Amino acid sequence: MITDTNTFLEHLHTQRAHYRYKLPSRPDAGRFIDQLMRLLFPVTQDCKSVSQHVEETYRSLHEQLTKLLCPLENNLPETPEAITERFFERLPSIYDSLLLDAHAIADNDPAAVGIEEVVAVYPGFYAICVYRFAHELLQYNVPLLPRMLTEYAHGQTGIDIHPGAQIGPSFFIDHGTGVVIGETTVIGNNVKIYQGVTLGATHVAKSMAQKKRHPTIEDNVVIYANATILGGYTTVGHDSVIGGNVWLTSSVEAHSLVFHQHQTDVRLKSLESIEPINFVI
Repeated sequence: MITDTNTFLEHLHTQRAHYRYKLPSRPDAGRFIDQLMRLLFPVTQDCKSVSQHVEETYRSLHEQLTKLLCPLENNLPETPEAITERFFERLPSIYDSLLLDAHAIADNDPAAVGIEEVVAVYPGFYAICVYRFAHELLQYNVPLLPRMLTEYAHGQTGIDIHPGAQIGPSFFIDHGTGVVIGETTVIGNNVKIYQGVTLGATHVAKSMAQKKRHPTIEDNVVIYANATILGGYTTVGHDSVIGGNVWLTSSVEAHSLVFHQHQTDVRLKSLESIEPINFVI
């Protein structure tokens, strides 16, 4: 038994030497995201933790991101410090994009009482924020960390957005639980998505890794709850509405209305011999 344990431990030790990447700390990644959110949107903080030292927090976040990038240094195209500088130079533009997202949610959700509520508590907004941070880092060819950030948001919200997806401004996710947006998805401007929507692939073969596997959603499209849209060649034309529970694997033209046809059979227990009445809705 001791020999088996020693062999097992030796195997684990040897295995570590073959890992391609050294990972940053997952808890540190989560803390970075939440502190960045608090810097940009102080309303997300509880009253006890509100910081008046914006410059100090800003410098601290610089240090935190550099620390997260350091374990990946051998796989980065630039130094961790250079990538950190590039990210924070882009932060004002990212912030402007996030404000557009927040306003899109506040303006289109009848239940939203204002922009502060959206920013403070809406899971859809939180997931979009983390996606936009992670997507920016992915543009600098940072491995693993962007996905680590979006998976942190996935755990917090139930919304799974791959950092490689391309999503235009004024993006609206309502409720959000169960939303899945795949890596090669392209989403235009002013798109609205409800809970349970999947923008996925029709094939999961590894040979498809470098190909477009996920759909394109053009501007001003609304996709209602639990709709599934699959395939890299599938395009939903602009200003279309995709109804709830639709399963779509082929393109639809602009201004289309696609809905699931539901059939109900009503049987009268006391008159079993009577043919059922069919209603098509």
